Amino acid sequence: MVTHLLTITPLLYIVHLSHQVCVDVPSETEAVLGKPMRLTCIDCLKREEVKAITHVDWYFMPNESWSRTHILKYANDSCTELDSAFNRRLLWNGSQDLQDLSIWITNVTYSDSGIYQCIVKREFQFSYFSHSISNMKNITLTVIEKASGDPTTLYSEIMMYVLLVFLTFWLLVEMVYCYRKISKSDEQAQDTATNYLAVPSEQKDATAAPVTE
Repeated sequence: MVTHLLTITPLLYIVHLSHQVCVDVPSETEAVLGKPMRLTCIDCLKREEVKAITHVDWYFMPNESWSRTHILKYANDSCTELDSAFNRRLLWNGSQDLQDLSIWITNVTYSDSGIYQCIVKREFQFSYFSHSISNMKNITLTVIEKASGDPTTLYSEIMMYVLLVFLTFWLLVEMVYCYRKISKSDEQAQDTATNYLAVPSEQKDATAAPVTE
């Protein structure tokens, strides 16, 4: 029995690691005119062991109006675009496990600016009863003519230039240090040779004479 448990435990650990990890990330809120835009809606399952029936509804509210329009519906593995104002520019981009419920807007226009609502309804089926929950996420989208510069990229470039300047300065310091060290060694060798030449020949012979017993 103990042997069977020891064999099953690593298998259960591997299966647990193989589960897809759900991370709730916010959606981008700035779209470029004429480009595609992904509206990210993540709703992580709290009960992965229970099969849930999921319905997703996307709504849109223009900036100049508070009237809400139902633009897309996902249910029973089928996605339907409901608002003709988007003219078939909405594409479902959700994951198979229905934790990612995102959509794409193709060919973004200025009229796409506004508030988008992602409403997720899940119905959990238990043995004797069912339980439903509903979550809503708002995304405020702004459409611009051109993409703005990424500050992260700018900071990276600044740090790169600072690092290059520092490395260049460090290399110059090392070169000066090595040059001075070599010059000092040459001067010492030259002084030694000069002092040797200045010694009388009798002292040189006495120094070079072999020692006999």
